[in-house]
Amino acid sequence: MPVNFSGRLLGLLMLGTASLSASFSPAFAETAAKPAVAASGQEVGISPWGPEDEIGRLNLITPASRTAILSRIDGSKVYDLATDYYLGMPSWQDAGDPHYQFWMTHTPRGTEIDDPMGVGKDMNTTRSYTGTAFSMYSHTGTHIDALNHFGIHGKIWNGFKADEHLGDRGWNRTGIEKFPPLIARGVMIDVAAAKGVDMLPDQYRITPQDLKDALAKQKTTLQEGDIVLIRTGRMKLFNDPKAYMAAPPGMGLDAARYLVEEGGAMIVGADNLSFETFPSEVADDYVPLHTYLLAQQGAPIIELIALDELSKDKVYEFAFIGGPLKIRGGDAAPLRPVAIPVRK
Repeated sequence: MPVNFSGRLLGLLMLGTASLSASFSPAFAETAAKPAVAASGQEVGISPWGPEDEIGRLNLITPASRTAILSRIDGSKVYDLATDYYLGMPSWQDAGDPHYQFWMTHTPRGTEIDDPMGVGKDMNTTRSYTGTAFSMYSHTGTHIDALNHFGIHGKIWNGFKADEHLGDRGWNRTGIEKFPPLIARGVMIDVAAAKGVDMLPDQYRITPQDLKDALAKQKTTLQEGDIVLIRTGRMKLFNDPKAYMAAPPGMGLDAARYLVEEGGAMIVGADNLSFETFPSEVADDYVPLHTYLLAQQGAPIIELIALDELSKDKVYEFAFIGGPLKIRGGDAAPLRPVAIPVRK
């Protein structure tokens, strides 16, 4: 999630305070923004897995944890949790990051004329050649943030310093290529459904109690090493980029702390583009959840993950299987995750 906000959201960030619309139902009234709290004394987290650790809580993936979840798979259905990529899709271009771009490099008729491979017109006519290219910002579509995405005072997770480890070709520490394949127990917490709505209101800030209430209704419990995914319902607007991006609901800082410190989450994610919501709860940190999760807890963040099919079928526990592209030194990468339901 980059330094970028558009339209209404940018204005709200500048104000530094939030209020919920009077049209929201009383069930959401408790989420009015709390007074800002200073965070200037923060420091990055030092890994309990040693001074060379670059993957943080992903160390919780072990042969035993993989076996435990894979041994319970019910292969009757597989859920694709990734979004499509399309021209004009939601993205952070207002900060100068590139739109998703897609173009043809070879077409069947064009190769007949250009003969780029030097094989002649007859061969090009019979072997119709199509080729494409695409480019995008690394935080586009379903993706996962690496631990170098946000830091504090020039340091990232485990005390690695930008002055020592960041070159013109990316970080030589904690790059996304260091992530192992992600195979773990997955849990979806369907906050929208628990509140009886299709989608949480704009700027709704999810609380620990919201998560506890949803887990109780789902009859689901959290375990150490889970990949925990939060459904706000925002994915319903994915094909309307401006609406999707404008003032999204998201997680509050206390809710994130609850997932990691009490629930034991290894990775957290949501179906919005920023995971957290805005304006910030913290006076001197405009992305406090990213700071807390990535820089202090070593917990990667998944954004723009598609959870509506799981919600429709009331699938709350599953085997999560996926992995990011291995982009050396990268701070994020596209992710193609699947969820496979498990036997009780």
